[in-house]
Amino acid sequence: MLARLVAQAEGVPGGADMVMIRALIEEASELGAGRALERLGLADGHAEGDMRELRELLSAWRDAKKAARGAVIGWAVRIVMALVVLGIAVKVGLVGLMRG
Repeated sequence: MLARLVAQAEGVPGGADMVMIRALIEEASELGAGRALERLGLADGHAEGDMRELRELLSAWRDAKKAARGAVIGWAVRIVMALVVLGIAVKVGLVGLMRG
């Protein structure tokens, strides 16, 4: 609908109508953005700090997940390597030497 109004206003001689339509669009956009922020609870003075804090928490969570994933992979590799060494020891017969 806005596109049709803008197209219609561009065809009208004299730019006053176009200026008015652009002003209406800008005002409606600002009101809509304000309502959206209000519904999200981000219209108060603390919203900027809250968003910054949430971003920091999200970044810390991502770092923790990455570190945990790295630790799990590291331990899995160590366990596999220990099993390989144990398998080689059994195959070579070193395990039997320790008992007797």
